[in-house]
Amino acid sequence: MYGSTKFAVEGLSEALHAELSPLGIHVTVVEPGYFRTDFLDSSSAMEAKNVIEDYAETAGKVRVSASAYNHRQPGDPKRLAQALLTLVSAENPPLRLQLGTDALTRVREKHAFVEQELQTWEALSRSTDFPV
Repeated sequence: MYGSTKFAVEGLSEALHAELSPLGIHVTVVEPGYFRTDFLDSSSAMEAKNVIEDYAETAGKVRVSASAYNHRQPGDPKRLAQALLTLVSAENPPLRLQLGTDALTRVREKHAFVEQELQTWEALSRSTDFPV
């Protein structure tokens, strides 16, 4: 639910960016990585009591990595705040801004995956046009 909600907000923000930029209104999707806060603590994140073994390779991995990552996140919250102040004072802010080296890595990995998949299926994609 968390990831899908973020994805929905990204799509909505991208559409707003296109619609509002002619009016001089800026929209930026801030995509932070992990910052050293209590976000992964039990005070913020809840774990289900029942562990379903079928999810060991998906949600189970997230559960283990979140626990191991807690208070070892690479991002500095004070530097994040400073970066956000820089963003809001920017004359031409970006549509998307990744904050943290882990966020940069995730986006680059996704772009590489999308490009590889695009190339793999390009012939089929092109086959749907009317013949020239």
